[in-house]
Amino acid sequence: MVFRFIIRLLANNEHLVQRLSESYPMRKAAQVVVRAMFTGKNFIQENRLHEKLTPEQFRSLMKDISVTLQKQVKQAHENIQKKMKQ
Repeated sequence: MVFRFIIRLLANNEHLVQRLSESYPMRKAAQVVVRAMFTGKNFIQENRLHEKLTPEQFRSLMKDISVTLQKQVKQAHENIQKKMKQ
């Protein structure tokens, strides 16, 4: 209950949200998410997979995309740590 109150208080602090949005880690995280979204969307559209996938194939594809996204997030995290050490 207290945790929710603190989070709500911080989220409604416009100055804090603005400063966080301008920070390097937040910008990099947003770039990774958008890149993953468009990569998956383009892959499905180019291969016209949305027309002929079975549920099992769809699950497999989502698992592959998830693994790729995890690798990208890990790489971005490492880059952020290196950047912050400089």
